[in-house]
Amino acid sequence: MIKNRKYIIGIGILIFLIVGYFIADSILFSGVRPRHINENGFQANYFVKTDTKKKVSIVLIGGGPWGDYWGQQFASSGYSGLSLPYTQREGLPKLPEEINLEYFEKALVWLKKQPEVDPNKIIVMGASRNAELALVLASIFPESISGVVAYAPSAVSWSNTVLPYNSNELKSSWKYEGVDIPYVPMNKIKGNESNKIIMVEYWKKGLQKTDFIEQAAIKVEKINGPVLLFSGRDDRVWPSSIMADMIEKRLEAHSFKYSFQNIKYENAGHLISSNPDDNTSYRTGTINISGKNYEYEFGGNDDGDFKAKQDAKMKLMEFLEKI
Repeated sequence: MIKNRKYIIGIGILIFLIVGYFIADSILFSGVRPRHINENGFQANYFVKTDTKKKVSIVLIGGGPWGDYWGQQFASSGYSGLSLPYTQREGLPKLPEEINLEYFEKALVWLKKQPEVDPNKIIVMGASRNAELALVLASIFPESISGVVAYAPSAVSWSNTVLPYNSNELKSSWKYEGVDIPYVPMNKIKGNESNKIIMVEYWKKGLQKTDFIEQAAIKVEKINGPVLLFSGRDDRVWPSSIMADMIEKRLEAHSFKYSFQNIKYENAGHLISSNPDDNTSYRTGTINISGKNYEYEFGGNDDGDFKAKQDAKMKLMEFLEKI
């Protein structure tokens, strides 16, 4: 009898703790839990509130912590966010080269069918090379994508060899229907006798390849909706402000009929594409080239980056309200 009583008390305590955990968890967690998608030919985290109906949806190209952060932010604001990785997961390509754009097409088809989503108001958003990809996708799928947000953008598609850990054979970064998306061919970045690499010079030399720039230019004039660009004038990773201006000139030359904003920030660098709420001070990154680590600068400064990220977040939300 005593043993049974102890057993019942033990079970009761366990139930109490479990229930208490879920109650505390629901109180402390104020965000939106993602729905994990691994079907219909793509993988993603889908963020949306249960009461959202026919609203703007934002596809976060590249996924990961960055995509999950923004997916959470958008869902909390009454939209939906699809944090969409495309490499380095089981079942996905290991390297970002010759990526088939049909993968993203499948995600768009699925997203348009969701009751929380207005199928005519799907935006793609990316940062750095994922901004390049977001612009490419919007130019190729104008019937499915209604606008673009690009942090630290590119005006052209680049070859796979711009990344030191990619294969040595020159390939396209993106493909559609078995055809390469035209690209600027680049030799792999090389090391030197010092411990530092000036990254931005590598990309500026690529932009001097005028024979390839026109054919590799992203056909942004085909985008079927507004375009919002953010860049730091002191970006020392790649010349995002220069490339943002190239995009602007192309849109003007083609009399682009939708709204366009090319917002550039003083004292800000490549890190304006990072989490807007993160004020962590780190000014350099590390890249491994042929087995040796090199340091490179992001550009900007702590105050400039943080102010730029906060202002960009505000302007981004204003942009979405007008979609």
